[in-house]
Amino acid sequence: MMGLGFDIGRILEQYGGGANPTQPPNDVEQHFDQVAQSSHHDELADGLSEAFRSNQTPPFPNMVGQLFGQADTQQRAGMMNQLLGALGPAVIGSFLNRGVGGGGMLGGLLGGAMGQQQMNVRPEDVERMSPDEFQELAMHAERENPGVIDQMSRFYAQNPTLVKALGGAALAIALGKMSQRGR
Repeated sequence: MMGLGFDIGRILEQYGGGANPTQPPNDVEQHFDQVAQSSHHDELADGLSEAFRSNQTPPFPNMVGQLFGQADTQQRAGMMNQLLGALGPAVIGSFLNRGVGGGGMLGGLLGGAMGQQQMNVRPEDVERMSPDEFQELAMHAERENPGVIDQMSRFYAQNPTLVKALGGAALAIALGKMSQRGR
């Protein structure tokens, strides 16, 4: 199964075949840790994309806003860079022209990112940014570029400890998708 060890295959079998994410096993976080450590990032990213798109989890912007709130400043900067990279300068410019992000922290951050050749937010740039502001930006990003979910999933696949903050349902959905991939 996916080239993983027998124990990982056995873990994933528990989540295949329509496992109920509303009542995930008590040890879903431990299972997620074990699978994340042994899986290729692409497999993990596919599972996370499924969880972000599922109608059994909160909307994508809410989930990434929650993760932003749990992240350290390095991770927050990485999240912001992924989001801005998915949008590109033209979309960010249109946000600023429409007043998205206003004149507050988000507006200043987007305006600063626009002035750079390559958008690169530093940890100190996002220290005061709130999870709600990140959620607002993620909502607009998803509307403008639905592929942002896959891009953010690839980032989170490289930061799996952060993902555990999403809770059991999302982790169970991700593991379920990973079990299907191995078939």
